[in-house]
Amino acid sequence: MTRRLPAHLLAAALAGATLVGCAGFPGTQVTERTAGQAVDDATIGTRLKAALAGDPELSALKINVDTTQGNVRLRGEVKSLALRRKAEDLARKIEGVKSVDNQLVVTG
Repeated sequence: MTRRLPAHLLAAALAGATLVGCAGFPGTQVTERTAGQAVDDATIGTRLKAALAGDPELSALKINVDTTQGNVRLRGEVKSLALRRKAEDLARKIEGVKSVDNQLVVTG
Protein backbone atom coordinates (compact mmCIF):
# COMPACT_ATOMS: atom_id res chain seq x y z
CA MET A 1 0.00 0.00 0.00
CA THR A 2 1.43 3.38 -0.97
CA ARG A 3 0.89 6.45 1.14
CA ARG A 4 -0.04 9.70 -0.50
CA LEU A 5 1.01 13.09 0.75
CA PRO A 6 -1.99 15.12 1.98
CA ALA A 7 -2.96 17.81 -0.54
CA HIS A 8 -2.29 20.72 1.82
CA LEU A 9 1.29 19.49 2.48
CA LEU A 10 1.92 19.01 -1.22
CA ALA A 11 0.63 22.52 -1.97
CA ALA A 12 2.85 24.00 0.76
CA ALA A 13 5.91 22.16 -0.60
CA LEU A 14 5.26 23.38 -4.14
CA ALA A 15 4.73 26.96 -2.96
CA GLY A 16 8.01 26.86 -1.05
CA ALA A 17 9.88 25.53 -4.07
CA THR A 18 8.39 28.26 -6.22
CA LEU A 19 9.51 31.00 -3.82
CA VAL A 20 13.02 29.59 -3.65
CA GLY A 21 13.20 29.68 -7.44
CA CYS A 22 12.19 33.34 -7.38
CA ALA A 23 14.86 34.47 -4.94
CA GLY A 24 17.16 37.27 -6.01
CA PHE A 25 20.84 37.49 -5.20
CA PRO A 26 21.99 36.08 -1.85
CA GLY A 27 21.14 38.44 0.98
CA THR A 28 18.18 39.99 -0.82
CA GLN A 29 14.51 39.58 -0.08
CA VAL A 30 12.49 36.90 -1.80
CA THR A 31 10.39 38.54 -4.48
CA GLU A 32 7.76 37.10 -6.74
CA ARG A 33 8.55 37.25 -10.45
CA THR A 34 6.22 36.97 -13.36
CA ALA A 35 6.89 34.60 -16.22
CA GLY A 36 7.67 37.65 -18.35
CA GLN A 37 10.37 38.80 -15.94
CA ALA A 38 11.93 35.35 -15.93
CA VAL A 39 11.98 35.32 -19.73
CA ASP A 40 13.44 38.83 -19.83
CA ASP A 41 16.18 37.82 -17.38
CA ALA A 42 16.94 34.71 -19.43
CA THR A 43 17.09 36.82 -22.60
CA ILE A 44 19.44 39.33 -20.97
CA GLY A 45 21.69 36.52 -19.75
CA THR A 46 21.72 34.80 -23.14
CA ARG A 47 22.50 38.02 -25.01
CA LEU A 48 25.27 38.94 -22.61
CA LYS A 49 26.85 35.48 -22.74
CA ALA A 50 26.76 35.68 -26.56
CA ALA A 51 28.42 39.10 -26.46
CA LEU A 52 31.12 37.79 -24.11
CA ALA A 53 31.68 34.72 -26.29
CA GLY A 54 31.94 36.91 -29.38
CA ASP A 55 34.69 39.04 -27.87
CA PRO A 56 38.16 37.61 -28.54
CA GLU A 57 39.61 39.15 -25.35
CA LEU A 58 36.95 37.94 -22.91
CA SER A 59 36.27 34.35 -21.94
CA ALA A 60 32.57 33.59 -21.60
CA LEU A 61 33.61 30.37 -19.87
CA LYS A 62 35.33 32.28 -17.06
CA ILE A 63 32.57 34.84 -16.53
CA ASN A 64 29.39 33.85 -14.73
CA VAL A 65 26.29 35.94 -15.47
CA ASP A 66 23.36 36.04 -13.04
CA THR A 67 20.33 38.17 -13.87
CA THR A 68 17.41 38.96 -11.57
CA GLN A 69 14.75 41.50 -12.52
CA GLY A 70 17.15 43.20 -14.95
CA ASN A 71 19.97 43.42 -12.40
CA VAL A 72 23.09 41.67 -13.68
CA ARG A 73 25.86 40.24 -11.52
CA LEU A 74 29.18 39.34 -13.13
CA ARG A 75 31.48 36.90 -11.32
CA GLY A 76 34.63 35.15 -12.40
CA GLU A 77 38.08 36.05 -13.65
CA VAL A 78 39.53 38.41 -16.23
CA LYS A 79 43.17 39.18 -17.09
CA SER A 80 43.13 42.97 -16.65
CA LEU A 81 41.24 45.93 -15.23
CA ALA A 82 40.50 47.04 -18.82
CA LEU A 83 38.81 43.68 -19.52
CA ARG A 84 36.83 43.96 -16.27
CA ARG A 85 35.51 47.32 -17.45
CA LYS A 86 34.88 45.96 -20.96
CA ALA A 87 32.73 43.13 -19.60
CA GLU A 88 30.72 45.60 -17.52
CA ASP A 89 30.28 47.91 -20.51
CA LEU A 90 29.00 44.98 -22.60
CA ALA A 91 26.48 44.17 -19.88
CA ARG A 92 25.25 47.76 -19.64
CA LYS A 93 24.61 47.83 -23.41
CA ILE A 94 22.19 44.89 -23.28
CA GLU A 95 18.57 46.00 -23.57
CA GLY A 96 16.68 45.58 -20.30
CA VAL A 97 19.70 45.79 -17.99
CA LYS A 98 18.93 48.04 -15.01
CA SER A 99 22.18 47.68 -13.09
CA VAL A 100 25.45 45.78 -13.15
CA ASP A 101 27.17 44.39 -10.05
CA ASN A 102 30.69 43.72 -11.32
CA GLN A 103 32.39 41.18 -9.04
CA LEU A 104 35.00 40.10 -11.60
CA VAL A 105 38.45 39.46 -10.20
CA VAL A 106 41.56 40.59 -12.09
CA THR A 107 44.05 37.70 -12.16
CA GLY A 108 46.70 38.83 -14.61
